[in-house]
Amino acid sequence: MVHFRNRIGIEGFNLIFKMSVALHGKTAQESTVLIDTTVQEKNITYPTDAKLAIKIINRLNKLAKHHAVKQRRTYIKEVKNCRLAIRHFRHVKKRTKAKKALTRLRTIANKLIRELQRKLPTHLVFETYQKDFLFYQRVLAQQPKDKNKIYSLHEPNVYVIAKG
Repeated sequence: MVHFRNRIGIEGFNLIFKMSVALHGKTAQESTVLIDTTVQEKNITYPTDAKLAIKIINRLNKLAKHHAVKQRRTYIKEVKNCRLAIRHFRHVKKRTKAKKALTRLRTIANKLIRELQRKLPTHLVFETYQKDFLFYQRVLAQQPKDKNKIYSLHEPNVYVIAKG
């Protein structure tokens, strides 16, 4: 369903909506229309803590590059190695290595947040990026058993509806 919505775009969605209103005639001519979108699929990937940490690291590196902040390290190669170690998370003998890689990713992301808070001009940090930094720290601090988890950085209001 998500791929269909992406393919048709906003214009296609408006066209379908106009056709459905025209199809129902006078009964569809209301001043307000209510649409139930509570269980609508969202365009997000399967949420893992490692994916979120990697996305945060990439966003922080992009932010530093955009503002010409000279970083001590970008950690690109180490993030790549951690990603490769995490793919063995289900293997019994390699689980400890995968857990270490996940904690290392969180550490790297927190280091980059602190470095950007130090090196960016203070008016930029507090006016523009303070909310983002707090959001990233909240994502990095969440545990598997927490309530109200964040599953996606670009759609933070998405939550899981479990059946049963």
